[in-house]
Amino acid sequence: MEPPANTCKSKLSYSTDAIKEKIIPQKITKIQANVIYASEADLLNVALFGQTAKEWRDSNKDIDGNIRDTATIEQLVVLSNLESINALLIHQRLNQSERLTQLNETAITQMKSLVANKQMKQLK
Repeated sequence: MEPPANTCKSKLSYSTDAIKEKIIPQKITKIQANVIYASEADLLNVALFGQTAKEWRDSNKDIDGNIRDTATIEQLVVLSNLESINALLIHQRLNQSERLTQLNETAITQMKSLVANKQMKQLK
């Protein structure tokens, strides 16, 4: 569920809070937490781009930056939406595999809609 409109939390911090509350076990090291955050970031990458950040880096060694740096405006819009949806799915206690399936279906639907949207083309 989205935080109330009167809070100052961004969607990203809301998503991060959901990960902290529902996925990260208590009393872990910072390294362990980073592994979990990276896993969640890659969940979104696979749902939207069809590959992990490492897979993208390995196949794009000549490009500076990362997979998200090269994303289209449509992909960035969908990625932002997927972050919020993932937070909701985490709160519903869906496992990562179930979330990946739902997030991928959402990414496909939203990308089709945005690519076909004439107003989005005008933003470019």
